[in-house]
Amino acid sequence: MKLALLYGWLAAIAIAINILSQEIVVLLYRGPLAIAVSVLAGTAVGLLAKYLLDKRYIFRYTTRHLGHDAQLFLLYSLMGVATTAIFWSFEFGFQWAFDNRAMRYLGGILGLALGYWIKYHLDRRFVFKPA
Repeated sequence: MKLALLYGWLAAIAIAINILSQEIVVLLYRGPLAIAVSVLAGTAVGLLAKYLLDKRYIFRYTTRHLGHDAQLFLLYSLMGVATTAIFWSFEFGFQWAFDNRAMRYLGGILGLALGYWIKYHLDRRFVFKPA
């Protein structure tokens, strides 16, 4: 139960980082692709933050060297492809359905929460395996 609570808190931090990154991009760039660019930026920043948080605090995993860390991050990212599709489907779906920034972010938060739940199980089984 303690691990689930910690994972929830860290997921909330990663979600906040993702959404805040999106908001910064939307404030700085108002072009025709602003939403898509913001979602891509949020995804990239959120992915890196979530990887660092999961590796250190959830799985307490130590990499052997920089190359090993790069391989682990690549595998972590690959495990996130399907969960990213869930996140994007929710966020873009809410944008399409409501045409409202707050609702788009709500969709993003819901998609990220569901995706992170799935991703934890994938990462535990395939990424952060005991050495």
